[in-house]
Amino acid sequence: QVQLAELGGGSVQAGGSLRLSCVVSGYRYSRYCIGWFRQSPGKEREGVAAIGADDSTFVIASVRDRFSVSRDNAKNTVYLEMNDMKPEDTAVYFCALSGRVNNIMNMPGAVFFESWGQGTQVTVSS
Repeated sequence: QVQLAELGGGSVQAGGSLRLSCVVSGYRYSRYCIGWFRQSPGKEREGVAAIGADDSTFVIASVRDRFSVSRDNAKNTVYLEMNDMKPEDTAVYFCALSGRVNNIMNMPGAVFFESWGQGTQVTVSS
């Protein structure tokens, strides 16, 4: 059974940094796409970044100058590096796995992801 675990959430002051980890276990293939999504109260879930099975990456324009996504295949882990954080980054962050998405040219929609983590809270205070 595929399991995704988000690690690294917490509280940070504006201007600070956090690195989220998505640890994947139980997936039978070595290559897969991971997407990072976030949701804050009263708002729709938003796709933030993704890394494809071919290691192509995409980060949405609104955070592209501050966020980056990467992976460590040896650790089955994908990272979301968040710098110069702002209060509007406050949300629950989820990672999700897709076995269907190979190359990333834009942010895949949530429907493309078949397995999801439980989410981790990120709070940015001003």
